[in-house]
Amino acid sequence: MTSETGKNGRPEWDAYWMGVVEAIARRSTCTRHNFGAVIVSDKTIVSTGYNGSPRGLPHCLKIGCLRDQLGIKSGTMLEVCRGVHAEANAIIRGDPIRMDGATLYVNAKPCKYCARMIANSGVKRVVYIDDYPEKEGIVLLKQAGIECTSFSPKRKK
Repeated sequence: MTSETGKNGRPEWDAYWMGVVEAIARRSTCTRHNFGAVIVSDKTIVSTGYNGSPRGLPHCLKIGCLRDQLGIKSGTMLEVCRGVHAEANAIIRGDPIRMDGATLYVNAKPCKYCARMIANSGVKRVVYIDDYPEKEGIVLLKQAGIECTSFSPKRKK
C-alpha cells in the first residue's frame, strides 16, 4: 500500500485510487502481468477493468500464455495476445457520458492500442505507474491533449 497521505493521515486521491487499482489487478487472469484500471469522475468510480481473456474464452491461467510459448518479449508484438487490457475492459464496461472528462488510473503505462481507446473515450487525465516498456501510448495520449501523470508509490518500510 502507498503511504502518500494528507495532513489528516488519509491517502491523497491519486494514492487512494492507485490502491483500488492494485486490488482490481489481483483479479487478472494473465500469467505475465497483473494490471488493473479504474475510471473515476468526481471522486466516484465510473468503471473498472483488469487484463485477461475475453468473456467466454479460456483464461491463460488454465491454458498458458501464447506470448510465453512464442518467446515474445514484454511490450512488443502486442497483437499476439489473447487478453484484453485493463484499460480497454474499463472503457468497454463504462458509461460513455460519465467517462467524459474523467481520470483513468492504471498500474502501468497504457499501450498504443489502449491510448487510442482512452483518447476516444473522453478521459482527460491518465495516472500510471511508469514500469512498462512500451512508450508509444504516452506519446499518443499527450498528442491528444490528455494529461499524463506518472505515479511513483512510496512504500512503507
